[in-house]
Amino acid sequence: MGLTATRTRSATARREVPKSRGGRPTKTAAIERDQRLIEVATRLFLDRGFDATSLDAVAEAARVSKPTVYSRYGDKRGLFAAVLRREIERWLAPLSAAAETQLSSASDISVEQRLVEIGREMLTFTCGPDAVAFSRMMTSQAINFPDVAKLGKEEGWLKAVATTARFFDHLVAQGALDLEDTTIAAEVFLDVVVGHTHRMATFGTALEMKAAEKRMRAAIKLFLAGALGPADRVQDMRVQDMPKDAPKASPRRRPSR
Repeated sequence: MGLTATRTRSATARREVPKSRGGRPTKTAAIERDQRLIEVATRLFLDRGFDATSLDAVAEAARVSKPTVYSRYGDKRGLFAAVLRREIERWLAPLSAAAETQLSSASDISVEQRLVEIGREMLTFTCGPDAVAFSRMMTSQAINFPDVAKLGKEEGWLKAVATTARFFDHLVAQGALDLEDTTIAAEVFLDVVVGHTHRMATFGTALEMKAAEKRMRAAIKLFLAGALGPADRVQDMRVQDMPKDAPKASPRRRPSR
């Protein structure tokens, strides 16, 4: 009885995968298997960290054969890269959605309020526990695996900058912002709005959402003002500092906020 029960459990422990006539998993089954592997690997990386997670443990938890995991991802670095790529896509989705929502929002909503809404979304997904945990792992492995750092930059940071820059392009076209380079503006915006809070969360500092939002709102005001102060004061300072025989420069347009 005990032997029979053991054999039954062993036979059912490994999940059945539909096979094609050639003996290989069907396309649908292979996709489901890969999704299951990524989900399991994500959980293990978050629970144990990079160093303490092995491909063997992932294979066992996902109920797939070890050769399947090794043939699909090569090594732990390849698996971590696949997990990181999927997580980055999840983090960027709210940013893209928030940008699209603000572009289609009523025209009477101020630029500042639109940026606040986007900043709030960014704080939520970039400073969440999973995002912070993966940021720590990526930072710790960047020296040994430069391609992981490259993936984080190209798939994460640069795409976030591009998404924000496209949003700024629309605002410039509407006359709501006056920016010479929307890409640089996007980099500055992302850094001042969420950079500090994300770094503090990565260092293990407890995140107080009320304080983080207060800081975000102040950073957005500073971003919109350009640290120049009132337009008339800036113009007066320019005139005072210019040589008497220098040609007068026309003041830059300051869109309404």
